[in-house]
Amino acid sequence: MEGSWQLKNPYDFLTEMGFDLPDKNQSLDQYLNYIDEDMLEDIGTNKEMIYASYDALHGQLEEESEVKVKSILIKGGFNKDGEKEPLDILLKPGEIVSIVGPTGSGKSRLLADIEWLAQADTPTGRVIVINGILPDESKRYSFDEKLISQLSQNMNFVMDANVEEFIRMHAESRNIKQIDEVLETIIKHANDLAGEPFSLETPLTALSGGQSRALMIVDVAFLSKSPIVLIDEIENAGIDRRKAMEFLVNAEKIILIATHDPVLALMANRRLVIRNGGMYKIIESDESEKKVLEKLEKRDRETQKIRNALRAGQKVQCD
Repeated sequence: MEGSWQLKNPYDFLTEMGFDLPDKNQSLDQYLNYIDEDMLEDIGTNKEMIYASYDALHGQLEEESEVKVKSILIKGGFNKDGEKEPLDILLKPGEIVSIVGPTGSGKSRLLADIEWLAQADTPTGRVIVINGILPDESKRYSFDEKLISQLSQNMNFVMDANVEEFIRMHAESRNIKQIDEVLETIIKHANDLAGEPFSLETPLTALSGGQSRALMIVDVAFLSKSPIVLIDEIENAGIDRRKAMEFLVNAEKIILIATHDPVLALMANRRLVIRNGGMYKIIESDESEKKVLEKLEKRDRETQKIRNALRAGQKVQCD
């Protein structure tokens, strides 16, 4: 079974058993309704046995392919002047780390090093260690075993599909059984984040920037198996940032945020300061900073309230 089953869908599964099927875009239920019971009996099987075999196969694959990340160690390399980075940083699930520094300081380069599981083979010379060991080459370049989901300010959908079709395709690829419940959960939470309502029937290409980010954040939290989430400059997307972080933390993701936004930066447990292309220092958040964050979030809510009023064509006034 090794390798050949990684991309199995109902069509591939049944055609390899010898069935002649009408097309490639139906569910297992639809195919089995099409197949005659006598045909099943002729090859010594029945619908119940096929369901059991298919579920067992996908369950085994998911168990074998799911990667449990307990820690990520970023071992320091060098800054733009070739000076040794003075620190390493250890990351664990459920933690938020913000990455701060001036434009061009090297925040996105750090995210790229993590995404590609750098092994001293990028311009920075950094090394990424997963669960205390170096990742092998197959994991570094395999799309099937991707450890990282990335959300950026430049995401745009180009698929000719609506929201429901997109979520359904992703859920089916993860062998999710209660897809209707997943659809309801994702659209509800995405609308909570976005503030601009959209429906399951909305075409992906019609979503605004904020709606697209909201959908992808909730999709990553509820469907993606990737244990690491890299977020690059989403502060201008018009989404509820606090809720977005809570979704991802509750899903036990390791969250790294490259940002200029003080609200996002202060939401993190720790801040990694980037200077001249290198990791410069770590700042632990304390009670004093939490009070600053409370004030900023209060102003942020007031701004969001005014933004929503303007979108709704209402007049605004000073309280």
